[in-house]
Amino acid sequence: MQQLQQLQKQMKEAQEQLAAEEVVGSAGGGAVKVVFSGDQKCKSVEIDPGLFAEGDQEMLQDLVLAAIKNGLEKANEMAAEKLGPLAGGGLPF
Repeated sequence: MQQLQQLQKQMKEAQEQLAAEEVVGSAGGGAVKVVFSGDQKCKSVEIDPGLFAEGDQEMLQDLVLAAIKNGLEKANEMAAEKLGPLAGGGLPF
């Protein structure tokens, strides 16, 4: 039982660390950037003003979507690195 409590404590600490860290997803050579916390919450979106001048709404939408997907992928990778050893190790009993 004590091992289970220790595992729960480690999981909580890892989740808190994830919430404090950030990753940046980008598209269009950095013209669109989306910042996510490690627990997959969107923190901000930055769009290069030059994209608005081009007036291609569909391209801008595609770039935003690509940046979001990229950011979520990075957040998932970070979570797997931090939580993987705790979640995938199985219970010791």
